[in-house]
Amino acid sequence: MKKYTLILMSLITVMLFSCKKNDGDPKAVLSQFFDAMAKKDITKAKSLATEESKSLLDLMEVGLKMDTSSNEINKYDQSRMEFGEPVIVDDKATIAVKEKNSGESLSFSLKKVKGSWKVAFDKASMINMGMEKMKESGGNASENIEKAMKGINEKELDSLKKGFRNSMKTLDSVSKELNK
Repeated sequence: MKKYTLILMSLITVMLFSCKKNDGDPKAVLSQFFDAMAKKDITKAKSLATEESKSLLDLMEVGLKMDTSSNEINKYDQSRMEFGEPVIVDDKATIAVKEKNSGESLSFSLKKVKGSWKVAFDKASMINMGMEKMKESGGNASENIEKAMKGINEKELDSLKKGFRNSMKTLDSVSKELNK
């Protein structure tokens, strides 16, 4: 009887571990994340992402609710992508994802959280992706930021001031209407 109990317990253990949702494979987790995003299932995407990613995903969810015609989410359609092999260093992984038509690629970051891989879809990770793309195109990030700021300071300051004044006038009008 003890042998049967041991065999039964072993089978149950194997079944339990094999039923896990590929959270031991960062590529599978990223694929599931992209599926959820393509289906606009932000709740599922949040479950596959790090805690720090919640605010950005909340923002995306609000945007999707406001703009139901958005094609922005189509960028997560896996039929248009090729996933590279994960590069794993300790509890972090990066996976290059290439868009088939344009050949453009981005490296997505994942972190191991409590033994499971989670997609890092937070502000810091998005900034790192942008910086990486800037380096690929031969741009110097600090130079580009400095140029942009200089352009805003020189050319756009007047239009920003006008926009601010118009906004203030509109707020004054609304305030007067509310106070009537």
